[in-house]
Amino acid sequence: MRIMGLDYGTKTVGVALSDELMLTAQPYITIERKRPDKLRQTYAQIEALIAEYQVTKIVLGYPKKMDNTDGERAEDTKLFQEALERRTGLPVVLVDERLTTVEADRILESYGVKHGSRKEHIDKMAAAIILQNYLDQTGKA
Repeated sequence: MRIMGLDYGTKTVGVALSDELMLTAQPYITIERKRPDKLRQTYAQIEALIAEYQVTKIVLGYPKKMDNTDGERAEDTKLFQEALERRTGLPVVLVDERLTTVEADRILESYGVKHGSRKEHIDKMAAAIILQNYLDQTGKA
């Protein structure tokens, strides 16, 4: 059993998975779509991963502003959360995602990933940071 971490964006969803002991988070894939409102294939890919890895919970990054108010994408994220809960039957926990993309970019830079290549990795790395923060805060790690 595992926990899935998601970094939901307008055109991509970064996906991370915990190890089976739910101690660490690893970046997995970035799901891309052409339009923000075209989510059917995104949901299908997430559902397939849930089945394949026996995911029991989803942790979804929640876009808060630096002053702790809801970000512009907060409402879309809540709708995505509700749809995931309906479709999967799993609990979907919202976790503050402030500065995770900045942290992901810094990590990729420290590993020597060139600036132009970071785009393909940044969303799944941000998802891993969101998930690891959750594991650390809940004592799962």
